[in-house]
Amino acid sequence: MDEISDLRLFVRLVAAGSLSEAARRLNSSPPAMSRRLAALEARLGVRLIDRDSRRFSPTEEGGQLYERALRILAEVDEAEAEASAGGALARGRLRIGAPIQMGRNQIAPMIADFLALYPQIQVDLVLSDAGQDVIDDHLDVALRLEAPSDPSIIARRLVSSRRVLCASPHHLARSPPLETPADLAQHDCIRLIRGHEIFDRWPFAIAGARQLFPVRGSLTTNSGEVLHQWILAGLGLGMKIHWDVRADLQAGRLVECLPAYACDDVDLYATYPTRSYLPPRVRAFIDFVAARIRDPIG
Repeated sequence: MDEISDLRLFVRLVAAGSLSEAARRLNSSPPAMSRRLAALEARLGVRLIDRDSRRFSPTEEGGQLYERALRILAEVDEAEAEASAGGALARGRLRIGAPIQMGRNQIAPMIADFLALYPQIQVDLVLSDAGQDVIDDHLDVALRLEAPSDPSIIARRLVSSRRVLCASPHHLARSPPLETPADLAQHDCIRLIRGHEIFDRWPFAIAGARQLFPVRGSLTTNSGEVLHQWILAGLGLGMKIHWDVRADLQAGRLVECLPAYACDDVDLYATYPTRSYLPPRVRAFIDFVAARIRDPIG
């Protein structure tokens, strides 16, 4: 299946953005990548990549091949995974990545039931709020709040939710009125940090259009779990995904603020590398989580 191998290589080249980066990801060398690309172009009789010292991008024909290749490879991977899963046992070590709060509160409690169904699987659960990458972090599957930008990574949407602005009743009782997003300027807002970026512009729907409102406050953190604890302690307003605070909203420990202006939907994805052979343990876990995880927000 040399043609399929060539398509996989071409997709990885486009995703990498350069021959040198593709070589690094594939443990090869730039000259080897260049030779394989040239051979593919010669076989097809068309130039697929414009490459010089200043740019590396698909030609019109290359872009068309890239889009078609993504669909073809996804179907091939799915077909081979289904065939292999029918004749193989789910066994071996499974490395799972997940956000910290979701991992502790939702994924970790599921593991016991999962292992009861698949006793020959050993699980490593790796928790981080940094947005884990299945390749760079050496994971079999990563649960992420956004789809990966690398087209060579498969993303299966598991559940949809929304972000909610929330605060404790104690905080609201001693704070100025909060009737519109513009009133946030008078409130202490707890902001989340991702990398070097502080999320200090929060989205709301105004007349059907999404707008960003600047917020300020004395507290910032890179931990979604710490953010949750600070909101519960009455230290300020915060943005949280509904599934993280659902129980607190139902119990009255937190109050949703400005629900009429909410506009940010959030999807949870199971991501895994594109492979011609998806291990049965990975498929078993993804199917198990997809069947169990829920966020009743209605």
